[in-house]
Amino acid sequence: MRQARFHASAQRGFTLIETMIAIAVMTIGIVSLLAVFGTAVASTQNAQENLIARQKALETMESIYTARNTQQITFSQIANIANGGIFTSGATPLQSAGPDGLVNTADDVDFPASGVCPAGPECITLPGPDGILGTADDKALSLSNFRRQIQIGPVLESDGVTIDPNLKQITVTISYSTGGSPIPRAYTVNALISAFR
Repeated sequence: MRQARFHASAQRGFTLIETMIAIAVMTIGIVSLLAVFGTAVASTQNAQENLIARQKALETMESIYTARNTQQITFSQIANIANGGIFTSGATPLQSAGPDGLVNTADDVDFPASGVCPAGPECITLPGPDGILGTADDKALSLSNFRRQIQIGPVLESDGVTIDPNLKQITVTISYSTGGSPIPRAYTVNALISAFR
């Protein structure tokens, strides 16, 4: 009889405390997994805005290089208005380039209405539910929440004091706000441009 009691007490199950600890550990794991999933969904939702900002910054930089290479503007004009150049100093809405063909200059105008896009700030046409661009169900994506800023500054020579007259630094920043976040996001591209093609 004593042996039977010994075997019975050696085969005990989980206690209530052990079960509660296991449930708490599993709950923490599931909650952290849900947080990671939420972050991934938020990143996916912002992917379109991130791509647009990147593309607009690169387009702006390329237009400045093209204007210099085609001698549409002189090297001295590649500066902000405050420094005697043609580019606006602050952040401006994404507008159409005016007669000079360059964005963020004094002659920029609102985009004309075209297709599904109304007149005003730049707009992108997206395919509708059928997934085909150029059909009647296309949708307009307004870029009114985007701002572009071009900052052009001097570059110092190796002595750290003298300004290099043949080199300038260009910083293009596209800032935008998303519906889910009150904090604006930004995409910045930096480059050097020389007086020589």
